[in-house]
Amino acid sequence: MEKQNFTAAIEVDQSPKEVINAITNVRGWWSEDIEGNTAALNAEFIYHYRDVHYCKAKLIELVADQKVVWQVLDNYFNFIDDKSEWIGTKLVFDISTADNKTVVTFTHEGLVPQYECFEICREAWTNYIKGSLYQLITTGKGQPNPKEGDGYNTELAKKWQLEA
Repeated sequence: MEKQNFTAAIEVDQSPKEVINAITNVRGWWSEDIEGNTAALNAEFIYHYRDVHYCKAKLIELVADQKVVWQVLDNYFNFIDDKSEWIGTKLVFDISTADNKTVVTFTHEGLVPQYECFEICREAWTNYIKGSLYQLITTGKGQPNPKEGDGYNTELAKKWQLEA
C-alpha cells in the first residue's frame, strides 16, 4: 500500500516570490514562538507549543519561487506513545502557477494515516495552511500561535531530553 502523506493546497493572487517570503516567515503563520532562522538554507529552527509539541527543523531545500523544504530533526508530542513520530519527515511547499494564480501545495512527507497523531496533525496543518498561511499571504497578517511568556522553554526541552 502506498503511503498517503498529508497534503493541503491553496490558491492566491500573489506572486510566487511573495508566497515564498510568507512561507519562510514561519513566525507569521505557524507560531510567534520560533527560535532560529527559518529562511536561510541549512539553518535550523525550533518550534514549540506549550508543553504539548516541540519540533526542530532544518531548511534543506530552497528554490526561488518554486519550493521550500524543511526536514524534521527532532520532535516531541506529549499526547502520543510513539515520541519519534515526525522525526525524519519533511515539510514540503511546492509553488506553481495556473491561470494567473499562484498555487501552494503543502505536503508533510511521512505524516500518514497510520500515525497516532495523524488526525490531530491533519486538523492543525489544515488550519495553519488554509487559514493562517493563506491569510498571511493574502492580507499580510496570519494567525500564528501567540508567543508564550518568555518564549522558548529550555527546562521543557531538558525534561523531554531534546537537543536545543
